[in-house]
Amino acid sequence: MKSFPDSLSDRYRRFKFRHFTPNAAHYERLATQGQDPQTMVISCSDSRVDPETIFSAMPGELFVLRNIANLVPPYETGGNFHGVSSAIEFAILNLNLRHLIVIGHSGCGGIKAAWDEKAAVQTEAHFVSRWMSMLDEARLAVQRNNPDASPEFKQRALEQEGVMQSLKNLRTFPFVREREEKGLLQLHGAHFDIATGMLTVYDNETKKFQSL
Repeated sequence: MKSFPDSLSDRYRRFKFRHFTPNAAHYERLATQGQDPQTMVISCSDSRVDPETIFSAMPGELFVLRNIANLVPPYETGGNFHGVSSAIEFAILNLNLRHLIVIGHSGCGGIKAAWDEKAAVQTEAHFVSRWMSMLDEARLAVQRNNPDASPEFKQRALEQEGVMQSLKNLRTFPFVREREEKGLLQLHGAHFDIATGMLTVYDNETKKFQSL
């Protein structure tokens, strides 16, 4: 298999020796008993932001969904393919999760494309721009409320607004809203700063992102 990257082959062997073998019993339980995570994390596909690493999670502890800019579309049943919605449906209805976290991050390329579609190379289908159009209203609000702010400030503000928009959209899913209202599920918003390693979490009382 010469086409398979040598670096990944080496990393796999390192994983098998250093991580899998010492935890073989844990993996055996996961294989025979199935998964039972208490938390779902919706995060960006960005290679610099890995939820399992950020939360020091072992296999089986987090149910993770990743996409461009960690966005959740509003609940709707039209069309044929709903990757995000199907993952949420499966996790909530089949895994009985207690927590669902949406985590954004600094320097998000999707958010940059929301400000300027030329920030990302795209085909004529404009998949990235169409996806990021979910934040059109949020982008206009950030611009309107912070007309003289720096581009860096506006970037972070929209990253955080993206998290809040996803939480809002999650509550349009009847089964999510029902479980939250019954106290069976808690929704959380967070933002990770890549350069500093700082994780801020949205506080429902102060209505602000606060560092842990």
